Amino acid sequence: MTTISKLSAFPKATSTSSVERVPVSVHTDPAVASAYVASQIADLIREKASRGETTVLGLATGSTPVGVYSELIRLHSEEELSFKNVVTFNLDEYFPMPPKALQSYVRFMKEHLFDHIDLPEDQWHVPDGTLPPENPEAVPAYCERYEQTIADAGGIDIQLLGIGRTGHVGFNEPGSSRDSRTRMIWLDRLTRLDAASDFFGIGHVPQRAITMGVGTILSARKIFLMAWGEGKAPIVAKAVEGPVTNAVSASFLQDHRDATFVLDEAAAADLTRSASPWVLGEVHWDWKLIKRAVIWLAQQTGKPILKLTDEDYNAHHLQSLLAVHGPGYQINLDVFRAMQRSITGWPGGKPAPGSEHAAALRVREPSSSTTETYPKRVLIFSPHPDDDVISMGGTLIRLVDQGHEVHVAYQVSGSIAVFDEDAARFADFAAEFNRLFGIDDAETAEVEKHIDQFLKHKRPGQIDSEQVQTLKAVIRRGEARAAGRYCGIPDDQLHFLDMPFYETGTVRKKPIGEADVEVVMKLLQEVKPHQIYAAGDLSDPHGTHRTCLAAIFEACRRLKDEAWFKGEGGSESSEGSEGSGGAVVWLYRGAWQEWSPEQIEMAVPLSPEELQRKRVAIFKHESQKDRALFPGADEREFWQRAEDRNRATASLYDQLGLAEYEAIEGFVRWEPEA
Repeated sequence: MTTISKLSAFPKATSTSSVERVPVSVHTDPAVASAYVASQIADLIREKASRGETTVLGLATGSTPVGVYSELIRLHSEEELSFKNVVTFNLDEYFPMPPKALQSYVRFMKEHLFDHIDLPEDQWHVPDGTLPPENPEAVPAYCERYEQTIADAGGIDIQLLGIGRTGHVGFNEPGSSRDSRTRMIWLDRLTRLDAASDFFGIGHVPQRAITMGVGTILSARKIFLMAWGEGKAPIVAKAVEGPVTNAVSASFLQDHRDATFVLDEAAAADLTRSASPWVLGEVHWDWKLIKRAVIWLAQQTGKPILKLTDEDYNAHHLQSLLAVHGPGYQINLDVFRAMQRSITGWPGGKPAPGSEHAAALRVREPSSSTTETYPKRVLIFSPHPDDDVISMGGTLIRLVDQGHEVHVAYQVSGSIAVFDEDAARFADFAAEFNRLFGIDDAETAEVEKHIDQFLKHKRPGQIDSEQVQTLKAVIRRGEARAAGRYCGIPDDQLHFLDMPFYETGTVRKKPIGEADVEVVMKLLQEVKPHQIYAAGDLSDPHGTHRTCLAAIFEACRRLKDEAWFKGEGGSESSEGSEGSGGAVVWLYRGAWQEWSPEQIEMAVPLSPEELQRKRVAIFKHESQKDRALFPGADEREFWQRAEDRNRATASLYDQLGLAEYEAIEGFVRWEPEA
């Protein structure tokens, strides 16, 4: 959407904290961070080319470096960056792995970079996943040759890395030594679990891989380790601020002469500079930082907010906060009241007392959430067909119960997340239905036969045929309609967008395109919602949530000046009320993570009965019940994750001294840039 071309504004990467043991460069988002890394690579390529020298790059795979490769492709096509003087070596490859297989890193690199630039084919290298496993000497001999080929090329100038949940770089699992070289390795269960979605189940993930060793990586002259998203924050903090240990291979970068961690703000969230910067020295105390510090202090001391004392502030590096904004009790009151105001049982605002709607809902007293526009048009964007009820099902049901016109837009089909046996069961039902009602035309019979034969003979990891993809999409649509009806939403207010980026039949998706933004814009212009809810749950390991949210943000930016979006008078309060119809965007989480209490701007409490209703709505998605095809790192069912997170948020509010609730769904407000 937004092309990054002005690279001169990127900051130099430096540690800003005494507890960071390796330089860290933090950027606003992955696109900016990726462009920064690509600019460093491009500068080196041009510099060495001007001297007639070759640039040697060490490359990584996975979702993390894709933005770098996209920017390098743009630099090649738009700014004439040539790769004719470049030699590349990839970190790793699964074993065994044919180069044309869907999960092959050869295929990945060709699709994401090599096929789009002028890099000669004999100048790129990916470890060979086709070596004869029956020959015990073949792999060690090949690994020695791979090392020698790197040395013959002059050694790696810039090495790109991601970081796994266990802290591994390449496939150097916990226990890998500092001096390890290219070798065959047995993959850790967590690594295989993280890869399960690419292979359509952990049972199909290879147990071995060929990887550059830690010593091979450390031999590179410059290293960029990149990490995006909240899911990487804990391991990034260990690698950057913890001790050097072979339990976290990435920690060895602390001893490298020129290694930099390049992070987005979410991946940097657990670093001390982000989580508790006041312990490092003086800070500028804006409201967000004050709120975060007070909640942190309450958690550190185990006290409710209103019981914190000046002594607590002084004993926990918060003397400057007292000096600027004290006394402590006044700070406590300000934060407590802000959190108290964020709690509302009326996410769409209350109808004015005395109105027809107020009488029906037994509203007698005005409040800060009273709204002139009632009922509202609400549009909830759900990336997959179940994210709406998993992440904000309680709020969704309450909005319906309180009389608002609720629409739900399912952005992608979710077809790849249906088990083959479920598809076969539905196909059997359809065939039996057709026989019972005499629907036996030749075309229908041909489709039935194709689906039956395809599913019976499908190979592990094979892309579904168009007919099977369609059947699986129909299954997910039916479940979404069942959940919507249970929540009280009419069928004509459920919208299936089938955004183009997703419909590849594989876990790896296309980049977001203009068609994706346009389909979102069209629905927004049709509904003209007063409230928009979108998934801000960016730890989704497949990247679908991030891509869907990017399309929503871009659509809102383009539409922000339209009359219905701006409204005529005023903006909504933190409780969700508003003056005269301007659109407000709320971000929800829940499927993969939850907002922290200092981030939450609207907290919707749920009673035990409402939490039960939310659970039933989630259960309507039967193909995702009991065992999801792509569960990610969290092996709990999605309803369990959601309930545990909602209860944990309510428990934390209780510990901070606020009202005690069964569960809470949290939301953060987003506004398009001026």
